[in-house]
Amino acid sequence: MAVEFTQTFDPGRRIDVLGVSIHDVNHREALDALVGFIESGGSHRVVTPNPEIVMVARRDPGFRKILNASDLSIPDGIGLMFAALMEGNRFRQHVRGTDLVLALAERSASAGWRWFLLGAADGVAAEAGAALMERFPGLQVVGAMAGAPDPIGDEAARQAIRDAGPVHVLLVAYGAPQQERWIARNQDVTGVPVQIGVGGVLNFFSGRSPRAPMIFRRLELEWAYRLVTEPWRWRRQLALPAFAMIAFAHAITRQRRQRSAR
Repeated sequence: MAVEFTQTFDPGRRIDVLGVSIHDVNHREALDALVGFIESGGSHRVVTPNPEIVMVARRDPGFRKILNASDLSIPDGIGLMFAALMEGNRFRQHVRGTDLVLALAERSASAGWRWFLLGAADGVAAEAGAALMERFPGLQVVGAMAGAPDPIGDEAARQAIRDAGPVHVLLVAYGAPQQERWIARNQDVTGVPVQIGVGGVLNFFSGRSPRAPMIFRRLELEWAYRLVTEPWRWRRQLALPAFAMIAFAHAITRQRRQRSAR
């Protein structure tokens, strides 16, 4: 079944946030990009940077290189929006990875595109797949497994994806940076057109973790809701104030250099 596709995605439109290059896309453009990737064939890597991921990338040049070489990098964090503004740039929209995956699932249900879910704890991927197929009748989740983020488990996952083929969309849920490294290692071998690192999204879909209610999302307070409902995340979220301080210091330094250059 042919799917109507309007090319609105400009791959050259990027904004740098503390060394990580992120596409300045809105939700429609990001979805159009994913549709285009599937229709054009080949394999494409999609990443969803947020402040925590940017902080990891600052310490890890190899991970930063993987992010910056991605085919689509969405601004998935309100902190990125503020950091860009302090640098005199402006992302047009906060594009949430969870919402983008759900929009692609709806499109896939009507287009006949087949999905494979990899990662999370044992049983989570299968539960998430069942929930997605119930929510989007016609969606085909043709494989699901926990697998392992380490290279030793790559061949088993590759074989499972081959056995389930054809696969058009692969969600990898090992958390950053493991999921992005997995995709970078296996992207060309699997040949799946859209490969997305989705972090804890499968936990949301399976119902094992609650997603923030809409009011929290509209107020850009998802991080606070997750901290309350999953207090064990407090160590990870220490990256948020650190990110804010570094972004502020970086912006001040840039402004001073600009003034001295006049």
